Amino acid sequence: MNGVRRPITPAAAVRLVAQRELGARLRTRGFLIGTAVILAVLAAYLLFQAALVNNAQRTTVGLTGQAAAIAEPLRAGAGQLGLDVETRRVADAAQGSADVESGDLDVLVSGSPANLRVQVKSELDRELEAVLTGISRQEVLSAKLVQAGLNPAEVMRDVDAARIQVTAFEEHDPAQGQRTVIALVMMFLLYMGITAYGSLVAQGIVEEKSSRVVEILLSTVRPWHLLLGKVIGLGLTGLVQLAILGVAGLAMASATGVLTITGVATTTLLWGLVWYVLGFFLYATVFAAAGSLVSRQEDVQTVLTPVSMVLLVGFIAGFTVVQEPEGTTATVLSLLPPLSPILLPSRIATGSAGPLEIVAALVLTLAAIAALTWLGGRVYRAAILRTGSRIRLKDALRA
Repeated sequence: MNGVRRPITPAAAVRLVAQRELGARLRTRGFLIGTAVILAVLAAYLLFQAALVNNAQRTTVGLTGQAAAIAEPLRAGAGQLGLDVETRRVADAAQGSADVESGDLDVLVSGSPANLRVQVKSELDRELEAVLTGISRQEVLSAKLVQAGLNPAEVMRDVDAARIQVTAFEEHDPAQGQRTVIALVMMFLLYMGITAYGSLVAQGIVEEKSSRVVEILLSTVRPWHLLLGKVIGLGLTGLVQLAILGVAGLAMASATGVLTITGVATTTLLWGLVWYVLGFFLYATVFAAAGSLVSRQEDVQTVLTPVSMVLLVGFIAGFTVVQEPEGTTATVLSLLPPLSPILLPSRIATGSAGPLEIVAALVLTLAAIAALTWLGGRVYRAAILRTGSRIRLKDALRA
């Protein structure tokens, strides 16, 4: 038995090729530097957004003279409208005007409560203007009621008791804006991940083919094992990067206060990872088959363009889907296997995709993966050892 080599099993062959691809890609400087750069850009963007949100939400109002008496009703009225207002007592009106011009104050209010005068650098917020107008009108009304011999407090209680009745057919979701942003971010990550790592599959095949390395590999393993191992290895590489970016982005967005619906974001991330795996396997063998048709890197883009265009169409359609996720168009597009990996996670983020739709999309996508894997594997097996000029697809299918 000494000196007799046991044939390698299919599972072992696929595992070895996958480990080779995964180890080689994860250790490359491109992967490490690229991931670090994306994280740095993401952190800078989130910090910038957090600063913008804080600055946009808080309004600093200076009160001078008799206007200082409206500090409490101003904060109360602003709070009812969801405005973050900080009031400051300003001793000198001239200094307050200078502070408005320099940006230290957003608004300077002077005059009597019944006759308020407001100074701003460019424009007064409409809601804040409404609060100040309401305070001034109430002062005037109180004075008139006193002149008429009525108790202003009793009259205002009766006025405040008056309410309109509102019937809404749909429940308002205050987090809809954040859901939309999460959907767009996930759609972008999935599109970039599937496109980038799918292209790497094709480029790696062409590189091995042009350097004749594939001939050495195929002397040990079968074409199908080599293809499946390469797809699994690169797919895991992309999955690792997507998980790192998703988890780090989620943590940073929550820490900076930009994201408040962490539960929705976490669910979307988990579904995004699932659909990345499905989407990558759906397209990877197609990318591999396309790459096997050529022997030069210069020709890779030509054969990949039709596949890339399908992904690009899905990405562009995603903006319409995110804007109207419950529409018929969005529902139909998200169920089509070529587009589901990019569009369905976005609809899940917006809360528009029901369980039946998710199951239907999963079943259809798995069926498409099986069909395209068989077709792509057939083309790859026929074309991988053929060098020279570009091989026509119909010739590879006939082989």
